[in-house]
Amino acid sequence: MRYLLASGLLFGLASAAAIPTNQVEDNGNGRNDSNGRHNKFNVELGPRPYYLVNDMDEGSLKTKLQSCSEGPFKVSDFVFAHRGAPLQFPEHTSESYSAARRMGAGAIECDVAFTKDKQLVCRHAQCDLHTTTDILNRTDLAAKCTAPFTPATDNGTAAEAKCCTSDITQAEFKTLCGKMDGFNPNATTVEEYLDGTPYFRTDLYSTCGTVLTHNEYIDLVNGWDLKFTPELKEPEVEMPFEGYTQEQYAQDMIDAYKAAGVDPSRVWAQSFVPDDVFYWIENEPDFGRQAVYLDERVDTVEGFANATASLPDLAARGVQIMAPPFFALTKVDNATGTIVPSEYAVAAKALGLELVTWSFERSGWLNEGGDYYYQYVETVINNDGDAYTVLDVLVQQVGITHLFTDWPATVTYFASCFGL
Repeated sequence: MRYLLASGLLFGLASAAAIPTNQVEDNGNGRNDSNGRHNKFNVELGPRPYYLVNDMDEGSLKTKLQSCSEGPFKVSDFVFAHRGAPLQFPEHTSESYSAARRMGAGAIECDVAFTKDKQLVCRHAQCDLHTTTDILNRTDLAAKCTAPFTPATDNGTAAEAKCCTSDITQAEFKTLCGKMDGFNPNATTVEEYLDGTPYFRTDLYSTCGTVLTHNEYIDLVNGWDLKFTPELKEPEVEMPFEGYTQEQYAQDMIDAYKAAGVDPSRVWAQSFVPDDVFYWIENEPDFGRQAVYLDERVDTVEGFANATASLPDLAARGVQIMAPPFFALTKVDNATGTIVPSEYAVAAKALGLELVTWSFERSGWLNEGGDYYYQYVETVINNDGDAYTVLDVLVQQVGITHLFTDWPATVTYFASCFGL
């Protein structure tokens, strides 16, 4: 997903023992040990969902969610872990993925980028190593960056750097430590530049996140019997890259699942680039049936109208799943002051298109109206608990089938309460 500022008040991932009713004996997450004994898996949510429910306005939805306070909470395919659990853990690391699993995510995302030796790794963008890893502190690798660190100046020029996965080999990538995404534009040293974690996140778990190759991600998630949401990231280098074509890049991502014996029904391949989606539909139809077109065209008023008008043509091309940011799926009914489905949502539903959306728990405090993700409903948003009000409309009226979230616990609570 695109980098956008996010989330509300931070609360730690609780580790208190779950009561027996929260033990999931056969939900696709339990494992058998070498003696055939079943290892039960407890989904744990921590205090954040309870904070949000408590903060809601009084009403039937709050009452319903309060009635579910003691669970049971279960793994849900409705819950797509966006980059793992990056509200508190370094994104696209094994620690972030493990936290997402513990919080009940049914599918976990790897944003797929390629290295200098054309191997696939998990990074949100091809050129974000300078903000998501310690590469600038690694003098052996920092010199290989597309644009080395330059400090901020007194005349107002911001500090800059640009380090890409395609600058280094996969072996070199594996020596990096993942950190919380962020940077300090006013930095005059590398240390200051790397110390830029947004205020709404935490460095509590940002010691040295374990970065992963795409194949390692597949092995990890497959070992948990969960599902996959790989996103083919748009290259930030000219393609073909040293002979590596966009088509081969798209094919390599799919081939990794085939080589691992993963059934296509467990994979939602995603891209913001429509040609990638069309390629999978035409060349890998088993995977193409669940290919997700991430639709960012809705970011402007004109783009929203054009995107809505294009839905029939996309459906005719074989696209079955659209995924705009969730603000594009709702609006305020001025006559009633309530949140209702948007024109885009209504049009998609009429065409029989499935809707996936992103990204929950990636916004500012909602008592200030939210930000990007709540822009169409900000006039009726006044507390953090309103996140659940919007989620309820997305589920009950818009009919989304999956939701990407930066903190899976929040969505797992809702999904378990409503049987999703």
